[in-house]
Amino acid sequence: MNALEEIKCKNLADDIADEIMLTPKLYRAICNTPREIFSPVGAHAYSLNAQPIAGNQWISSPLTVAKMTSALECENIDNVLEIGCGSGYQAAILSNLAHRVFSVERIEKLAMQAKKRFETLKIRNVHVRYDDGNNGWKSYAPYDRILLSAATDEVPQTLFNQLKSGGILVAPIKKADKQYIVQYKKDSDANISEHIFDECLFVSLLTGRE
Repeated sequence: MNALEEIKCKNLADDIADEIMLTPKLYRAICNTPREIFSPVGAHAYSLNAQPIAGNQWISSPLTVAKMTSALECENIDNVLEIGCGSGYQAAILSNLAHRVFSVERIEKLAMQAKKRFETLKIRNVHVRYDDGNNGWKSYAPYDRILLSAATDEVPQTLFNQLKSGGILVAPIKKADKQYIVQYKKDSDANISEHIFDECLFVSLLTGRE
């Protein structure tokens, strides 16, 4: 990352920190992750707005990425499963916080582009799979944390099954005409509790592959 990118990333982290409380590690993760490579319009890469990308998908607002990441409470944990890799920006942020990140993308073109971006940025701990996200990624389950980057009426039971006891799952959940960031916690008896955070806006979780 060159000096100009470093300044832009720090300014972005400061803009987010003006809106919500960031832990020092999440603040550094935003500072360390160049956003232009993930953004279709470089001039808007460091704004707080979401942007359209290929496949009728969107790269989320960096503020929303920070809120989702905060709700996930994923610092220094072993593994995270992300459903909906998209551009890869969310996974890149997670790569600064967790030891291993597994990200599933149902659109092949996006999965391939995300892999190339991680290679370019020399991010070694993010693994991308082209598949229907509703299936999770059974081979590496169970996961300490699971994050859905697509909105759904309810979380597929398959994903709760792949979450460790004591683990946290965060998803955008549709309620009436709105969406909310919801944090689910799974206890040792596999009981699930939920806590509703802020309103949000994501594309819908779909089935199948493209």
